[in-house]
Amino acid sequence: QVQLVESGGGLVQPGGTQRLSCAASGSIFGIYVMGWYRQAPGKQRELVAVVTSDGTTNYADSVKGRFTISRDNVKNTVYLQMNSLKPEDTAVYYCNLRKTPTNYWGKGTLVTVSS
Repeated sequence: QVQLVESGGGLVQPGGTQRLSCAASGSIFGIYVMGWYRQAPGKQRELVAVVTSDGTTNYADSVKGRFTISRDNVKNTVYLQMNSLKPEDTAVYYCNLRKTPTNYWGKGTLVTVSS
């Protein structure tokens, strides 16, 4: 089993920054992808960014140039640095670890962008 624990959510003003962290523990070995998804009220969960074991990244168009995903393979932790936040970034952000064929999810952390 794999456990994911997110931290770093909260209230931030438009244009501000926020950093999310997700620590993975449990049966972690081999190659796996880590990433962040988000779900806004009334909307489906969507991809924000993912990073592979070798550091290859992929971002949603809506966050390119503003968000940066990174991971520490020693600490089994993935980070999401969010800059120039907009009200439409408000959502519950979920950490994901994908080790084919299994997906693991964190409980989510709320990010609210509002003045």
